[in-house]
Amino acid sequence: MEYKNGYNVNKNSTIGEIKIADDVIAVIAALAATEVKGVARMYGNITNEIVSKLGRQRISKGVKITVGENAVSVDLVLELDYGVNIPTVSEKVQDKVKSAIETMTGLTVSEVNVRIAGVALDEE
Repeated sequence: MEYKNGYNVNKNSTIGEIKIADDVIAVIAALAATEVKGVARMYGNITNEIVSKLGRQRISKGVKITVGENAVSVDLVLELDYGVNIPTVSEKVQDKVKSAIETMTGLTVSEVNVRIAGVALDEE
């Protein structure tokens, strides 16, 4: 099975190689970001509650993954809840995304860039 956009994670394995597709890394990043309190959703995306019912196909919208020779760069576009401290929530997102990708894939994350593109107002 050949992945056009995949990354080798275990090049020295004697059993065979392990590849991770771009979409997998993007989904990990999106799920980690939306777990942070204050993040309403990935910008232009549906909420986590709807994702849990409909599946994960659209969760990675708003995520761009770039893999260099030794590290992964992540760009996220988020919508935050109204009234949150934007720098604090953004830093938590950066830490959570970096940790999730590195823990789950073994890849090194060089940067997590966060762009806030919207504010979600409570609907009453």
